[in-house]
Amino acid sequence: MKATIVTIGDEILIGQIVDTNSGFIAKSLDKIGVEVSEMISISDDKNHILETFAKLQNKVDLVIVTGGLGPTKDDVTKKTFCDYFEDELVVDQRVLAHVTQLIEGFYKRAITQMNKDQALVPSKCTVLHNEVGTAPGMWMKKENTVFISLPGVPFEMKYLVENEIIPKVVVEYERPYIIHRTILTYGQGESLVAERIEDWENNLPEFIKLAYLPALGRVRLRLSARGTDKKILEEALEENIKSLDAIIHDIIVGFDEDETIEFVIGKMLKKQNKTLSTAESCTGGMIAQVLTSVSGSSQYFKGAVVSYATEAKIAVLGIPESLINEYSVVSKEVVSAMALNIKEIMKTDYAIATTGNAGPSKGDSDAEIGTVFIAIATPVDIIVEEFNFGQPREKVIDRAVFKSLELLQKEILKNV
Repeated sequence: MKATIVTIGDEILIGQIVDTNSGFIAKSLDKIGVEVSEMISISDDKNHILETFAKLQNKVDLVIVTGGLGPTKDDVTKKTFCDYFEDELVVDQRVLAHVTQLIEGFYKRAITQMNKDQALVPSKCTVLHNEVGTAPGMWMKKENTVFISLPGVPFEMKYLVENEIIPKVVVEYERPYIIHRTILTYGQGESLVAERIEDWENNLPEFIKLAYLPALGRVRLRLSARGTDKKILEEALEENIKSLDAIIHDIIVGFDEDETIEFVIGKMLKKQNKTLSTAESCTGGMIAQVLTSVSGSSQYFKGAVVSYATEAKIAVLGIPESLINEYSVVSKEVVSAMALNIKEIMKTDYAIATTGNAGPSKGDSDAEIGTVFIAIATPVDIIVEEFNFGQPREKVIDRAVFKSLELLQKEILKNV
């Protein structure tokens, strides 16, 4: 079963807003075995919409359209649906009652004709009730394709997808199973990972597909199994993940979309009843931000100091000025002192410290642009590594953040 998602709105095409609706709809359909073959963004133009509908007719089972259902003149979706289905707009009394209650009961203001017009729907459509807004969804079938219209407001769209569309599709259509498993790796690039698992990948069953999803410092490997027997799919996925783990166990940090390295580190620290703090210069607090994005991180993360300026390293972290003058602010000696001092200040078991030249110009050091020193203070030792992450600035900072977490994880594992 295949679907196409169509987003209507000039504001998307000119970059005024970002389309987040399509991603949510695609994920929701994928969970119930519906394959999204295409995502399209088009303008608020009647002819453009009609041409798009005609091209998709009988090519896919579902066409889900978002946007253009508002009460203003530039919202043309409902009228265009009528043209395509040779239909006319009529007042849906249930929708009118809901809109009236929402405007007069909740917002405490008189309903206008423009508000009432939200209750106009094509006479042949199945109305999808929008409990959280005024624009109803519409479900209309022509030949072998169902066209579904949803409001573009994200929370209204999400309500209709979860409470109207997904349940209706599940009841009315037979679908295959689509099961995904994600393996998270850190520390090696996409090409190196691909080389290491080439033979394994070549021996995957035909019904399992592998996708590489790289980012700075990490690669997610997504296995997707599609078929009609759920048990066979699940057993095959588990068997192949087990054999993959035997090959690249050293770089795997998790086996789920939600098991990011920061999540795994948090789980390890909680299990060992250990704590963590950070002293950041070139990373500007981003390590602390990533760590505290995990719910419950206050159990193990005690705090951070962003000592961006040299003066802050001296005044807040207590780094001797003589040490900075002798070795420079971007050095092994200074980053070691930063890690040890923040560990003592926060009374934690572990600490991360960073200092470097992220660029594009040099700061209070002559170190080469892209140079980063990372220190990990453990309960028994201090580990320092030097890197050059090149340019641009954003790449240096991102790589420094995730390399810091990778180094920390390795040190925690030594003490398991």
